[in-house]
Amino acid sequence: MKKVLHIDSPREWYVCDAAIVWCFDSRFDAGFSKLVERLGVKNPDPIRIAGAAKALASPDRESDRAFVVDQILKSVQLHGTKRVILTLHSDCGGYGRLARFKGDAAAEAAHHQRELQRAAQYLLAAVPGLEVEVYFVDFEGIWEIEAGVAQEVQIAG
Repeated sequence: MKKVLHIDSPREWYVCDAAIVWCFDSRFDAGFSKLVERLGVKNPDPIRIAGAAKALASPDRESDRAFVVDQILKSVQLHGTKRVILTLHSDCGGYGRLARFKGDAAAEAAHHQRELQRAAQYLLAAVPGLEVEVYFVDFEGIWEIEAGVAQEVQIAG
């Protein structure tokens, strides 16, 4: 082996602040990172998959749903995770992009809100006792989904 980079990583075991189900589309990473920081998540267990919460809400295959639940259970078992953050974003390829909604951003947001609620309900039934938060990210902001009401989460600079 040849060392290519020196790093100083902590050796201590950690407790996870939140397992985060997030898409691997990186267009929204900067804003989402600010949200994660604002939410006080310092030790996340990131679960990055195409379509993010779609795998729980309306998976292409049941094995997709089982995979995500298994990853969350591993986070719970290995890192003491009690909180899960589920996300979806605008123009997601897993949903056919914004074109699927004929360019109607409001229709897309309403659909993704329902999907996030469906994903949260499924996860809470599959893994009782978790705290589940859901967020929709678009090109103008990040929206927390609560009890069927979308609220913008303001992120400064």
